This record gives sequence, structure tokens and C-alpha cells, in this order.
Amino acid sequence: MTEEESGARRWLVDIARWRPSPAQFDAAAALLPPHERPAISRFVKEDDRKRALVSRLLQYSLVHHVLRIPFHQISICRTPEGKPYLNNCSTFPNFNFNTSHQGDYVGIASEPICLVGLDIVSVSKPQGETTTEFISNFSSYLTGHEWDCIVRDAAPSEVLTEFYRYWCLKEAFVKAIGAGVGFGLHRLEFHHEHWTNISIHVDGELSKKWRFWIFKLDEMHLASIAKGHPEDAVSSYKKTLSNANVVEEQLHSTLGSSEEAFTFWTVEQLTQSLE
Repeated sequence: MTEEESGARRWLVDIARWRPSPAQFDAAAALLPPHERPAISRFVKEDDRKRALVSRLLQYSLVHHVLRIPFHQISICRTPEGKPYLNNCSTFPNFNFNTSHQGDYVGIASEPICLVGLDIVSVSKPQGETTTEFISNFSSYLTGHEWDCIVRDAAPSEVLTEFYRYWCLKEAFVKAIGAGVGFGLHRLEFHHEHWTNISIHVDGELSKKWRFWIFKLDEMHLASIAKGHPEDAVSSYKKTLSNANVVEEQLHSTLGSSEEAFTFWTVEQLTQSLE
């Protein structure tokens, strides 16, 4: 592994396995800088607080682990769109990371050169709604091609999972470029060969500067990874990158690297790394 490749990480925490007492939860939250804690305590439900806490523990643990920055010197900021970025990185030109959490899992992905986006989805729907009724709520975010692939081409038992595959790919791309919630997901159209060789069309045009992967975490959860050219970052996020003009050869090398399986961490391991 080269030095630049060493900045790439894929970490995952199964929060269903973490059942902290109130004192244990507070002790873990106390490891974070004070300004991070209100974003955790504002949640009412315990699972939501756990996801918010573990998401931030992952960010600080990853930065400390990869860049060897002392914990008290780590400065994580956010763009106006809410994209987290590191304020004091000189090791890698475009070190960036992205977190996601849903259901039982919280994850983080990082890259040293290209943009990276991660999205985790729980394959579920509200009780009392049919699958067709549920996904119809999101039809305006899908292209005609995607809708046909989901509703007409997928086996009945696979329709919900098929919808979530497209959904998490769209979310991973939007997160990677640092766009906010106002980005029109209908502008993105995905094509694939049995969910390999996944490609994206943006506003009807094929982009060769991006690669995508989908992972089955378990029977109820999927994750997607998006990797692409830094020049596609939104302006506020692009300002945080040291080198948005990555040369073609370097980009192809980075995008061409294979995606490895996620490394699982426990909350105890994360907290120990920060103590």
C-alpha cells in the first residue's frame, strides 16, 4: 500500500451490540469537544443519540488513527451544507471523509485524493403501506429508467431492495460532492450490470470520473461507496481541498483501486483510541 492509499479507510460499527448505561454513554460523549455534544443531546430517542455519538467518535478516531494528529489538536469543521472537513490536514492533498448511519450501523469512509461518499440504508418500509405505495412517495427523485428497473424488471420480492440500491447510490454521490438537501436527486441516473460496473449520468450525461460500489451488510442493510473527481465538489466544499485539479493518471489510479470490505470496530475500541 502506497502512502497516499493509506489514507483510505472503511470503518463500521454495529450499534445494536452497544448497550451502554447512562454513565457509560456520558463518559463516551465527554471524550468529544464540547461544541460537538449538543448535536447528540438534542435527540430524544436513545438509538438516535447513539448514532449521533458514534458518528462523531468515528470521525475523531479515524483522523487520529490515519493522520496521527493528537486528539486535542483535531479541528473538524463543517461547510454551510453540513459537510464535515478537517481544518488542519497537511499529510494528504485532499483528505476527506464521510459518515452515514441508519438502522443498526454507523460507518465512515475516507480518501486521500478523490472525493468519497458513503450511504447506509435499512431495507424497510412503514407498516400498513405496500411496497409500491411506499416507493411511489419517492418517484419524483427517480428517472423513468430507474423506475422501470425497480418496478418492472425486479422480482416482486426484490422491489424494495432494488429501490434502496438506487437510493443509497444517489445519496452517496450527493454526500461525496458536499451538496445539501436541495440537490435534485432526479438529476442523477444510474446504470449497472447486475450491480457491478455501476455508472452515473448527471443531467443526462455520462460521467467517467466516478465509480460506485454496493455492499450487503446483512439481510436488512446495504451500504454504497461513491468515489470521484474533486473538481465536482460544490464550491463551498471545494475550497477545503488542497488540490481539486487532480491529474488524470492519478485519478484513474485512485478510482481503479479495488474496494475492500469494511473493518468493524466496537465503541469500546473507538473510545480507547481517544482516551
